[in-house]
Amino acid sequence: MTITAGDTLPEGTLIKLGPNGPESASVSALTKGRNVVIFAVPGAFTPTCHSAHVPSFIRTRDGFAAKGVDEIVCVSVNDPFVMKAWGEATGATAAGITMLADAGDWTKALGMNFDAPPAGLIGRSRRYAMYVVDGKVEKLHLEASPGQCEISGGEALLAEI
Repeated sequence: MTITAGDTLPEGTLIKLGPNGPESASVSALTKGRNVVIFAVPGAFTPTCHSAHVPSFIRTRDGFAAKGVDEIVCVSVNDPFVMKAWGEATGATAAGITMLADAGDWTKALGMNFDAPPAGLIGRSRRYAMYVVDGKVEKLHLEASPGQCEISGGEALLAEI
């Protein structure tokens, strides 16, 4: 079952690369008592993710902050080393966007997993953006196709909160 607006996020552990190596990031700790934007991409360095999705949140970062968003998080079913390199390559890290890796379990718990064998994408995340307040999904923008970035971009989500 796919998560929807009004649902509480399932607990999960995501991973970031810290100064001493991989570090766990609890979804509940990340969202408890906070306003957080979480967007997910099918894969780091893939064309739409790299040239459209991440840049849309870099462009809108200040707008989200003005609306009380505490943190913007990008999640991908990739390893934390790739997410760190991708954050640096796109400028997302410098813009203050948190880049988190998912081993796939949290994406499955959300009901957002998909496979696209012809593209070499197995166990990946569907493309979405959500606005989460104290662990509860207030807004969810889910793309119909992983190659699209229309309703899940930063501008579209920012306009709704």
